[in-house]
Amino acid sequence: MLDINMFREHADIIRADHDKRGLSHDQIDEVIRLDNNWKKARYDADQLRRVRNEAARGIAEAKKAGNDEEMQNILAEVASLGEQIDALGVEADNLENSRDELRMKIPNILHESVPVGENEEGNTLHSKHGNKKEYPFQPKTHNELVDQNNWVDLPRAAKIAGSRFYFLKGDLARMELALQQYAVDFLTVRGYTFVQPPVMMNRTAYEGVTDLADFETVMYNVQPEGFYTIATSEHPLTAMFMDEVMEPSMLPMKMVGISPCFRREVGAHGQSDKGIWRVHQFTKVEQIIISKPEDSWELHEELLSNCLELWDSMDLHYEVVNICTGDMGTVASKKYDLEAWLPGVGTYKEVVSCSNCTDYQANRLRMRFRTPDGNESVHTLNSTAVATSRALVAIIEQNQTETGDVEVPQVLQPYMQGQKLLKSCNW
Repeated sequence: MLDINMFREHADIIRADHDKRGLSHDQIDEVIRLDNNWKKARYDADQLRRVRNEAARGIAEAKKAGNDEEMQNILAEVASLGEQIDALGVEADNLENSRDELRMKIPNILHESVPVGENEEGNTLHSKHGNKKEYPFQPKTHNELVDQNNWVDLPRAAKIAGSRFYFLKGDLARMELALQQYAVDFLTVRGYTFVQPPVMMNRTAYEGVTDLADFETVMYNVQPEGFYTIATSEHPLTAMFMDEVMEPSMLPMKMVGISPCFRREVGAHGQSDKGIWRVHQFTKVEQIIISKPEDSWELHEELLSNCLELWDSMDLHYEVVNICTGDMGTVASKKYDLEAWLPGVGTYKEVVSCSNCTDYQANRLRMRFRTPDGNESVHTLNSTAVATSRALVAIIEQNQTETGDVEVPQVLQPYMQGQKLLKSCNW
């Protein structure tokens, strides 16, 4: 969430940002009103405490002088002060809670380079990469390829777990593991520390990394324990240092995480989202950086550069888009998406998101670092390296042959004992 001083000192910046997003100023004005009332309740309580302290000194003096009448008069005057102070304390707490609950709904300040647009149609092209292959045949969709080669079993997964779960089999499952290992190796040699996070989080931690009001509908809630299964390893890795003050020597902290991810994926989706594209469980390799504020924009470009080099190394065709104001979520200040070309359905679809969240998550998580002038909020950044199920879709559609075989990207072949073609599973 935004620092409260932004509302006190730079409300005009927040209002201008809401104008870019096409949002009303009502919530901003309400935060300011609640904050002013909170400050007044705190001030009034402090004034009453001063009166009570002065009265205590008067009582002591009257008692010392043996003036019982004066002491009783003072006691009568301040008899209700304790109740008034307590009531103001409760009022201040309620105002603060309401103020901060509303602050958590107000989105991050967008970077000046974010294009203005009403929806995804306003996203702008950043760059294109790789060769868009021409096929002397009609390319198959990934659904057709996995069916032909028996690599995925959706019906049996639905039988035991429900729709949008799947069994991944044979060489496609082996390539999924190869993708994981390759992506982790790719990033660890670039100075990223490999971390495997827990796959469940409590509500307090989850509210620190995302807008639960917006995200909770796609998450699995584990009861009665009150945990949420993670939707991405970004969330536990970012929340790892919640309520901590980090030493500046630790920054920037660079992590590569890998975990299963769980999403309910509610709502209707298109034909191209079937198969293993939009599923309830998938594996994701994620990049996370925790940094000083002055370094975060350069590091955002580093995350994007890592993605480009990783996806270029697999000889895949994709484009990078700069997400516009109307398509941006609550948390990010700027976001790039990588969209891979899927020849079977003839469209580009998102496979990577790369975001700088500035101090928005850190303020919610109370994550700071030590400076000579006091503690300051860190900046948090995240980017997909590979969401393996979607990467598999891009690979098998782009690397398909006329017979329905799939060529293994050269960089993955060492992780598959030199295998160059995926073989069909015989059951």
